[in-house]
Amino acid sequence: MPDELLQRAREGDRDAFAALVEPYRAELQLHCYRMLGSLQDAEDALQETLLSAWIGLGGFEGRSSVRTWLYRITTNRCLNILRSTSRRPLPAVPLPVPAPEPSRSGEVLWLQPYPDDLLAGLPDRLPGPEARYESREAISLAFVTAVQLLPPNQRAVLLLRDVLGYRASETAELLGLTEAAVNSALARARATVDEKAVASPVATEDEQELTERFVAAFTAQDVDALIALMTSDAWVRMPPLPFEYQGTEAAHRFFTALAAHRRQIAAMVPVRANGQPAWGEYIRDPVTGGLHLIGVLVIGLAGDRVHEIVHFETTVAPYFGLPRTLSEPISEPGQ
Repeated sequence: MPDELLQRAREGDRDAFAALVEPYRAELQLHCYRMLGSLQDAEDALQETLLSAWIGLGGFEGRSSVRTWLYRITTNRCLNILRSTSRRPLPAVPLPVPAPEPSRSGEVLWLQPYPDDLLAGLPDRLPGPEARYESREAISLAFVTAVQLLPPNQRAVLLLRDVLGYRASETAELLGLTEAAVNSALARARATVDEKAVASPVATEDEQELTERFVAAFTAQDVDALIALMTSDAWVRMPPLPFEYQGTEAAHRFFTALAAHRRQIAAMVPVRANGQPAWGEYIRDPVTGGLHLIGVLVIGLAGDRVHEIVHFETTVAPYFGLPRTLSEPISEPGQ
Protein backbone atom coordinates (compact mmCIF):
# COMPACT_ATOMS: atom_id res chain seq x y z
CA MET A 1 0.00 0.00 0.00
CA PRO A 2 2.75 2.59 0.79
CA ASP A 3 4.41 1.85 -2.56
CA GLU A 4 1.07 2.33 -4.32
CA LEU A 5 0.48 5.63 -2.49
CA LEU A 6 3.99 6.78 -3.35
CA GLN A 7 3.50 6.01 -7.03
CA ARG A 8 0.14 7.77 -7.14
CA ALA A 9 1.58 10.76 -5.30
CA ARG A 10 4.44 10.97 -7.81
CA GLU A 11 1.84 11.07 -10.54
CA GLY A 12 0.32 14.18 -8.95
CA ASP A 13 -2.40 12.67 -6.74
CA ARG A 14 -2.62 15.06 -3.77
CA ASP A 15 -4.94 12.77 -1.84
CA ALA A 16 -2.40 9.96 -2.15
CA PHE A 17 0.34 12.29 -0.92
CA ALA A 18 -1.78 13.33 2.06
CA ALA A 19 -2.38 9.67 2.93
CA LEU A 20 1.33 8.93 2.51
CA VAL A 21 2.50 11.57 5.00
CA GLU A 22 -0.42 11.51 7.46
CA PRO A 23 1.04 8.69 9.65
CA TYR A 24 4.07 10.92 10.34
CA ARG A 25 2.39 14.31 10.79
CA ALA A 26 2.09 14.24 14.60
CA GLU A 27 5.67 13.13 15.25
CA LEU A 28 7.06 15.61 12.71
CA GLN A 29 5.20 18.47 14.41
CA LEU A 30 6.61 17.38 17.77
CA HIS A 31 10.11 17.29 16.24
CA CYS A 32 9.60 20.85 14.98
CA TYR A 33 8.47 21.88 18.46
CA ARG A 34 11.55 20.40 20.09
CA MET A 35 13.72 22.18 17.53
CA LEU A 36 11.98 25.56 17.78
CA GLY A 37 10.40 25.65 21.26
CA SER A 38 7.23 27.30 19.97
CA LEU A 39 4.07 25.45 18.95
CA GLN A 40 3.10 28.24 16.56
CA ASP A 41 6.51 28.08 14.86
CA ALA A 42 6.30 24.28 14.80
CA GLU A 43 2.98 24.38 12.97
CA ASP A 44 4.40 26.80 10.40
CA ALA A 45 7.54 24.69 9.94
CA LEU A 46 5.48 21.54 9.45
CA GLN A 47 3.39 23.17 6.72
CA GLU A 48 6.56 24.32 4.96
CA THR A 49 7.99 20.82 5.30
CA LEU A 50 4.97 19.17 3.70
CA LEU A 51 4.99 21.70 0.87
CA SER A 52 8.69 21.03 0.26
CA ALA A 53 8.05 17.29 0.36
CA TRP A 54 5.25 17.59 -2.20
CA ILE A 55 7.36 19.72 -4.52
CA GLY A 56 10.43 17.49 -4.10
CA LEU A 57 8.68 14.13 -4.27
CA GLY A 58 10.09 13.41 -7.70
CA GLY A 59 13.58 13.48 -6.23
CA PHE A 60 12.83 10.85 -3.60
CA GLU A 61 14.75 7.79 -4.77
CA GLY A 62 13.61 5.39 -2.06
CA ARG A 63 17.08 4.80 -0.63
CA SER A 64 15.63 5.56 2.80
CA SER A 65 12.16 5.15 4.26
CA VAL A 66 9.55 7.83 3.66
CA ARG A 67 9.73 8.60 7.38
CA THR A 68 13.49 9.22 7.30
CA TRP A 69 13.14 11.30 4.13
CA LEU A 70 10.53 13.46 5.85
CA TYR A 71 12.74 13.86 8.92
CA ARG A 72 15.55 15.05 6.66
CA ILE A 73 13.32 17.73 5.14
CA THR A 74 11.80 18.69 8.51
CA THR A 75 15.12 19.02 10.33
CA ASN A 76 16.71 21.07 7.60
CA ARG A 77 13.62 23.29 7.36
CA CYS A 78 13.94 24.00 11.10
CA LEU A 79 17.68 24.62 10.76
CA ASN A 80 17.01 27.15 8.01
CA ILE A 81 14.50 28.91 10.27
CA LEU A 82 16.95 29.00 13.17
CA ARG A 83 19.79 30.32 11.02
CA SER A 84 17.78 32.95 9.15
CA THR A 85 15.85 34.61 11.96
CA SER A 86 16.48 36.06 15.37
CA ARG A 87 13.92 34.85 17.86
CA ARG A 88 11.83 37.75 19.03
CA PRO A 89 9.24 37.02 21.72
CA LEU A 90 5.75 38.41 21.47
CA PRO A 91 5.01 41.56 23.47
CA ALA A 92 4.49 40.60 27.08
CA VAL A 93 1.83 41.76 29.51
CA PRO A 94 3.77 43.57 32.26
CA LEU A 95 3.58 42.54 35.89
CA PRO A 96 1.20 44.59 38.06
CA VAL A 97 4.11 45.54 40.33
CA PRO A 98 7.83 46.18 39.79
CA ALA A 99 9.51 42.78 39.50
CA PRO A 100 11.59 41.71 42.49
CA GLU A 101 15.25 41.11 41.72
CA PRO A 102 15.27 37.93 39.58
CA SER A 103 17.74 35.09 39.84
CA ARG A 104 18.54 35.63 36.17
CA SER A 105 17.08 36.84 32.90
CA GLY A 106 15.55 34.11 30.78
CA GLU A 107 17.10 33.17 27.44
CA VAL A 108 14.15 31.27 25.92
CA LEU A 109 11.43 33.91 25.88
CA TRP A 110 9.64 32.39 22.85
CA LEU A 111 8.85 29.14 24.71
CA GLN A 112 5.28 27.85 24.43
CA PRO A 113 3.62 24.80 26.02
CA TYR A 114 2.69 21.69 24.00
CA PRO A 115 -0.83 20.28 24.59
CA ASP A 116 -0.97 16.66 25.68
CA ASP A 117 -3.89 16.19 23.28
CA LEU A 118 -1.35 16.42 20.44
CA LEU A 119 0.84 13.80 22.11
CA ALA A 120 -2.12 11.43 22.08
CA GLY A 121 -1.92 11.40 18.29
CA LEU A 122 1.64 10.08 18.23
CA PRO A 123 2.15 6.62 16.73
CA ASP A 124 3.35 3.91 19.09
CA ARG A 125 6.88 3.69 17.68
CA LEU A 126 9.91 2.68 19.67
CA PRO A 127 12.86 5.06 19.26
CA GLY A 128 15.91 3.79 17.41
CA PRO A 129 18.61 1.75 19.15
CA GLU A 130 20.79 4.79 19.88
CA ALA A 131 18.16 6.78 21.81
CA ARG A 132 18.84 7.94 25.37
CA TYR A 133 15.35 9.33 25.95
CA GLU A 134 11.92 7.88 25.36
CA SER A 135 10.08 10.08 22.83
CA ARG A 136 7.53 11.21 25.42
CA GLU A 137 10.16 11.79 28.12
CA ALA A 138 11.87 14.38 25.94
CA ILE A 139 8.84 16.67 25.94
CA SER A 140 9.10 18.25 29.40
CA LEU A 141 9.43 22.03 29.52
CA ALA A 142 12.79 21.68 31.24
CA PHE A 143 14.17 19.48 28.44
CA VAL A 144 12.77 21.62 25.63
CA THR A 145 14.12 24.77 27.30
CA ALA A 146 17.59 23.24 27.60
CA VAL A 147 17.53 22.21 23.93
CA GLN A 148 16.78 25.80 22.93
CA LEU A 149 20.12 26.87 24.41
CA LEU A 150 22.03 24.75 21.88
CA PRO A 151 23.40 26.03 18.57
CA PRO A 152 21.33 24.80 15.61
CA ASN A 153 23.54 21.88 14.53
CA GLN A 154 23.98 20.61 18.10
CA ARG A 155 20.22 20.85 18.61
CA ALA A 156 19.50 18.77 15.52
CA VAL A 157 22.16 16.18 16.32
CA LEU A 158 20.96 15.71 19.89
CA LEU A 159 17.33 15.21 18.85
CA LEU A 160 18.13 12.87 15.96
CA ARG A 161 20.56 10.77 17.99
CA ASP A 162 19.28 10.80 21.59
CA VAL A 163 15.52 11.21 21.07
CA LEU A 164 14.84 9.58 17.72
CA GLY A 165 17.70 7.10 17.98
CA TYR A 166 19.32 7.51 14.56
CA ARG A 167 22.86 6.15 14.34
CA ALA A 168 25.76 8.54 13.92
CA SER A 169 26.18 7.56 10.26
CA GLU A 170 22.47 8.08 9.58
CA THR A 171 22.48 11.44 11.34
CA ALA A 172 25.52 12.54 9.35
CA GLU A 173 23.73 11.68 6.10
CA LEU A 174 20.53 13.44 7.17
CA LEU A 175 22.39 16.65 8.04
CA GLY A 176 25.10 16.58 5.38
CA LEU A 177 27.87 16.38 8.01
CA THR A 178 30.76 14.05 8.62
CA GLU A 179 30.34 11.37 11.24
CA ALA A 180 33.17 12.95 13.25
CA ALA A 181 31.33 16.28 13.22
CA VAL A 182 28.16 14.58 14.43
CA ASN A 183 29.96 12.87 17.32
CA SER A 184 31.66 16.13 18.33
CA ALA A 185 28.40 18.08 18.22
CA LEU A 186 26.62 15.38 20.23
CA ALA A 187 29.23 15.43 22.99
CA ARG A 188 28.93 19.19 23.37
CA ALA A 189 25.14 19.10 23.22
CA ARG A 190 24.89 16.38 25.87
CA ALA A 191 27.15 18.37 28.21
CA THR A 192 24.92 21.45 27.90
CA VAL A 193 21.63 19.56 28.34
CA ASP A 194 22.97 17.58 31.31
CA GLU A 195 23.95 20.88 32.94
CA LYS A 196 20.78 22.84 32.15
CA ALA A 197 17.95 20.31 32.20
CA VAL A 198 16.40 19.05 35.38
CA ALA A 199 14.83 15.64 35.69
CA SER A 200 11.73 15.04 33.61
CA PRO A 201 8.48 15.34 35.54
CA VAL A 202 7.71 12.16 37.43
CA ALA A 203 4.10 11.13 37.82
CA THR A 204 3.30 9.44 41.12
CA GLU A 205 0.25 7.94 42.71
CA ASP A 206 -0.01 11.12 44.80
CA GLU A 207 -0.04 13.50 41.82
CA GLN A 208 -3.71 14.33 42.24
CA GLU A 209 -3.30 15.12 45.94
CA LEU A 210 -0.24 17.26 45.23
CA THR A 211 -1.94 19.22 42.45
CA GLU A 212 -5.03 19.76 44.62
CA ARG A 213 -2.84 21.20 47.38
CA PHE A 214 -1.05 23.36 44.82
CA VAL A 215 -4.31 24.74 43.42
CA ALA A 216 -5.60 25.46 46.93
CA ALA A 217 -2.45 27.36 47.91
CA PHE A 218 -2.13 29.17 44.58
CA THR A 219 -5.72 30.40 44.43
CA ALA A 220 -5.78 31.40 48.09
CA GLN A 221 -2.55 33.37 47.56
CA ASP A 222 -1.13 31.47 50.54
CA VAL A 223 2.54 32.09 49.80
CA ASP A 224 3.88 30.02 52.71
CA ALA A 225 1.75 27.01 51.74
CA LEU A 226 2.81 27.37 48.11
CA ILE A 227 6.51 27.57 48.97
CA ALA A 228 6.18 24.52 51.22
CA LEU A 229 5.20 22.47 48.15
CA MET A 230 8.28 23.47 46.14
CA THR A 231 11.74 21.92 45.92
CA SER A 232 14.60 24.01 47.27
CA ASP A 233 15.87 24.68 43.73
CA ALA A 234 12.48 25.20 42.02
CA TRP A 235 12.12 27.67 39.14
CA VAL A 236 9.39 30.25 38.50
CA ARG A 237 9.24 31.46 34.89
CA MET A 238 6.88 33.68 32.83
CA PRO A 239 7.84 33.72 29.13
CA PRO A 240 7.90 36.04 27.28
CA LEU A 241 8.73 38.12 30.39
CA PRO A 242 12.46 37.70 31.08
CA PHE A 243 12.31 37.39 34.89
CA GLU A 244 13.23 33.97 36.32
CA TYR A 245 13.37 33.03 40.00
CA GLN A 246 15.15 30.00 41.42
CA GLY A 247 14.87 28.63 44.91
CA THR A 248 12.28 29.01 47.63
CA GLU A 249 13.64 32.34 48.92
CA ALA A 250 13.46 33.99 45.48
CA ALA A 251 10.05 32.42 44.79
CA HIS A 252 8.78 33.67 48.16
CA ARG A 253 9.86 37.23 47.31
CA PHE A 254 8.16 37.01 43.93
CA PHE A 255 4.82 35.62 45.09
CA THR A 256 4.74 37.96 48.11
CA ALA A 257 5.26 40.99 45.87
CA LEU A 258 2.40 39.88 43.62
CA ALA A 259 -0.01 38.75 46.34
CA ALA A 260 -1.17 42.22 47.34
CA HIS A 261 -1.83 43.27 43.74
CA ARG A 262 -2.97 40.08 41.99
CA ARG A 263 -6.70 39.58 41.76
CA GLN A 264 -7.75 36.26 43.23
CA ILE A 265 -8.06 33.37 40.83
CA ALA A 266 -11.73 32.33 40.69
CA ALA A 267 -11.31 29.13 38.67
CA MET A 268 -8.50 26.83 37.56
CA VAL A 269 -9.56 24.78 34.52
CA PRO A 270 -7.38 21.67 34.29
CA VAL A 271 -5.58 20.78 31.07
CA ARG A 272 -2.22 19.08 30.46
CA ALA A 273 0.89 20.31 28.67
CA ASN A 274 4.26 18.69 27.98
CA GLY A 275 3.16 15.66 29.97
CA GLN A 276 2.68 17.91 33.01
CA PRO A 277 -0.28 19.26 35.02
CA ALA A 278 -1.58 22.58 33.69
CA TRP A 279 -4.53 24.93 34.15
CA GLY A 280 -6.26 27.85 32.54
CA GLU A 281 -6.35 30.67 35.12
CA TYR A 282 -9.57 32.68 35.35
CA ILE A 283 -10.43 35.77 37.40
CA ARG A 284 -13.93 37.06 38.04
CA ASP A 285 -15.10 40.34 36.53
CA PRO A 286 -16.45 42.38 39.46
CA VAL A 287 -19.10 44.02 37.23
CA THR A 288 -20.44 41.19 35.07
CA GLY A 289 -19.55 38.28 37.35
CA GLY A 290 -18.14 36.42 34.34
CA LEU A 291 -14.73 34.76 34.30
CA HIS A 292 -11.83 36.04 32.21
CA LEU A 293 -8.76 34.01 31.26
CA ILE A 294 -5.47 35.57 32.37
CA GLY A 295 -3.02 32.85 31.48
CA VAL A 296 -2.05 29.17 31.33
CA LEU A 297 -0.06 27.72 34.20
CA VAL A 298 2.13 24.60 33.86
CA ILE A 299 3.96 22.92 36.73
CA GLY A 300 6.70 20.31 36.79
CA LEU A 301 6.79 17.70 39.52
CA ALA A 302 9.73 15.98 41.19
CA GLY A 303 8.48 13.26 43.48
CA ASP A 304 6.15 14.88 46.01
CA ARG A 305 7.26 18.45 45.26
CA VAL A 306 6.86 21.10 42.56
CA HIS A 307 10.15 21.89 40.82
CA GLU A 308 8.90 24.33 38.21
CA ILE A 309 6.05 26.83 37.80
CA VAL A 310 5.70 28.39 34.35
CA HIS A 311 3.06 30.99 33.50
CA PHE A 312 2.17 31.49 29.82
CA GLU A 313 0.09 34.27 28.35
CA THR A 314 -3.40 33.88 26.94
CA THR A 315 -2.11 33.65 23.35
CA VAL A 316 -1.56 29.90 23.87
CA ALA A 317 -5.11 29.30 25.15
CA PRO A 318 -6.66 28.26 21.79
CA TYR A 319 -4.28 25.29 21.59
CA PHE A 320 -5.87 23.95 24.78
CA GLY A 321 -9.47 24.71 23.91
CA LEU A 322 -9.62 27.29 26.69
CA PRO A 323 -12.18 30.07 26.04
CA ARG A 324 -11.27 33.66 26.83
CA THR A 325 -14.39 34.01 28.98
CA LEU A 326 -16.64 31.71 30.99
CA SER A 327 -20.12 32.54 32.21
CA GLU A 328 -19.79 30.01 35.02
CA PRO A 329 -16.69 28.36 36.47
CA ILE A 330 -16.07 24.74 35.56
CA SER A 331 -14.79 24.19 39.08
CA GLU A 332 -14.21 26.69 41.84
CA PRO A 333 -10.88 26.46 43.68
CA GLY A 334 -11.15 24.53 46.89
CA GLN A 335 -14.35 22.71 45.92
